[in-house]
Amino acid sequence: NTLVFPNFTLVAEKLAARGTSVPVAELERGELRARFLLDDPQVIHGSNDGVRWTLYFETIFRFCGVTNAPVVRAVLEELQQIHRVSNLWEVVPAEVPPALEALRSRFRMSVISNANGTVREKLRRVGLLPFFETVLDSHEEGIEKPDPRIFHAALERTKTRVEEALYIGDIYHIDVAGARAAGMEAVLLDPGDLHRDKPCRRIPGIGSLASSIDAR
Repeated sequence: NTLVFPNFTLVAEKLAARGTSVPVAELERGELRARFLLDDPQVIHGSNDGVRWTLYFETIFRFCGVTNAPVVRAVLEELQQIHRVSNLWEVVPAEVPPALEALRSRFRMSVISNANGTVREKLRRVGLLPFFETVLDSHEEGIEKPDPRIFHAALERTKTRVEEALYIGDIYHIDVAGARAAGMEAVLLDPGDLHRDKPCRRIPGIGSLASSIDAR
């Protein structure tokens, strides 16, 4: 949800096949609300990425009025099967490639993702892998954000000093808290402008990152 977003067209198709019609735009609005609701320290520290994956979609569906338990269960099972193989996060906003191209001319970049072992291939498939020096997938690392060790691993592999690093992520209690615990500066991606109370820099999208860095 920083560079690549869920394929809600596919999600809508799976719901429709079960007799439940939800517009893609409504799913996207529900996603913003669900992400904000689940950005809670008790949720983050009381679960892992796999558990949160299910909570995330259940919460999106609830915000969209999809409460039929058999439908929710069946669609989640289908989505999980797809996600295990090819990763549901495959929609790249138009602003992302040119923003990364501009950033690459000035900075070295890496990815740290709480994922299921498919992130590197997913980035290759959507054309973003060449922008990054290294990719850390929590499934492969055996550590997931907000554990500072995964941030330290990225610093070590890129031979980057912590004071030179800046991390950008979309979940405050995973990305910002984890990066800060590792000694890094962090920026929160907040496209819905929902995190006004958070004590950190916020940007609406990756296209705003370069100007945010220049304004430091």
